[in-house]
Amino acid sequence: MLPNLTITPAAAKFINRIVRFSGLAAGAGLRLAVKPGGCSGYSSEFSPEQAPQDGEQLLEVGGVRLFLAAESRLLLNGLIVDFVETATQSGLTFTDPNKEACACSSADTAPKVGVTRIDVGSIGRGRPAASVLSS
Repeated sequence: MLPNLTITPAAAKFINRIVRFSGLAAGAGLRLAVKPGGCSGYSSEFSPEQAPQDGEQLLEVGGVRLFLAAESRLLLNGLIVDFVETATQSGLTFTDPNKEACACSSADTAPKVGVTRIDVGSIGRGRPAASVLSS
């Protein structure tokens, strides 16, 4: 079963840039693995990929192609995926509109959950090198 999730325009733009700058051929997408983590939040890992692996399903939503394993499909159901950028952090956020924000005492001092840090160096820059054919 594919999740019913919302991807904001900011998240779609961010994800599509990662895929485009990866140098992969048309039809590529983003492998997104989401896990529960922290105080009522989610953590994620992702990478641009040409196609889904065994056990993953393709979800196309908001102009984005996501490759999702079973656990991620369950966790993403009903969530809003957004991209936030502040002076101190940037990344994808996962919000469940049906749940209250965390009210535990560590919420103010704990790292912000649900935000995936991006290593800019891992994102390819420019266009992929053209293949040179010998005649």
